[in-house]
Amino acid sequence: MIWLIIFVLFLLLLGVLFYASYSISSGVYLKALCKLKTTGKVVALTYDDGPESSSTPQVLDVLKKHNVQACFFCIGQKAEQSPEIIKRIVAEGHLLGNHSYLHKSKFPLYSKKKMTEDLLKAQRVLEDISGKQINLFRPPFGVTNPTIRSVIKKTGWDTIGWSLRSFDTQAQTADETLERIKKKLKPQNIILLHDRMPFAAELTDKLLIYLKGNGWEVRNIK
Repeated sequence: MIWLIIFVLFLLLLGVLFYASYSISSGVYLKALCKLKTTGKVVALTYDDGPESSSTPQVLDVLKKHNVQACFFCIGQKAEQSPEIIKRIVAEGHLLGNHSYLHKSKFPLYSKKKMTEDLLKAQRVLEDISGKQINLFRPPFGVTNPTIRSVIKKTGWDTIGWSLRSFDTQAQTADETLERIKKKLKPQNIILLHDRMPFAAELTDKLLIYLKGNGWEVRNIK
């Protein structure tokens, strides 16, 4: 019987550790802004994993058409490949955030030294291209752990999470993703999107039409 209790407690501990690491809103390892500090039917749009030359410019076109600003958490290596998109993001009033230099799946397992080098390289790239100071950060995959906490504490960056995950990377169409968002939508949501998706511009357009048509205000995270 005692072994069964130990096993159950072990499973519970694993569950707690998994939640702490993979739920950015848990705040166990790293405090993150996951909801807007405002009242009323207000939401914010954030985009990860860009810039993507085949889709980000179209997303920017849609945002400009609707006169909406968003925050783009960019990968340093991609920024080097498409500097003109980074410059346009800033020129049109959007915010830039650090989303690592390589966005490798092993990022959460990096040593403190390797993680610091990766993030600072991304910061240098984004700041050199944009001419802006970068102090916003979103961890790859939204994963947090003691190493990430230690690195970010030294940088002093503000960590930005989300309260509504669109799951656009797992969808086949913009309409499918839109329906998911509509079902989960709540005031003060920070919505997670990905401008690398081929239907990102279509989704953004349809989402903004829906939001504005139903009395929602779209603001930036800051």
